[in-house]
Amino acid sequence: MLNFDLTEEEQQIKDTIRGFCEEEIRPIVQKIDDSGEFPEQIFKSLGDLGFLGLPIGEEYGGVGASTLAYVICVEEIARVCASTALGYAAHVSL
Repeated sequence: MLNFDLTEEEQQIKDTIRGFCEEEIRPIVQKIDDSGEFPEQIFKSLGDLGFLGLPIGEEYGGVGASTLAYVICVEEIARVCASTALGYAAHVSL
């Protein structure tokens, strides 16, 4: 039988990014959409929390988390703001 449970690390990442999105992104999501401006402070905060280097190996200065952990972050950010999620995905994976 296949196991689709998140690892402890993945669940912790999910909980952390969900909390961040609710506290930091949701209150300004309308402003982001109305202004069309890049939410620079949000990305600085994501970097400070280590989310911009999530799937990058530790030997290269990243966190070394799983690809699933990265996808969870994209999904959680998209729950609150699709444009910010797209920016996040581009910055992390390109």
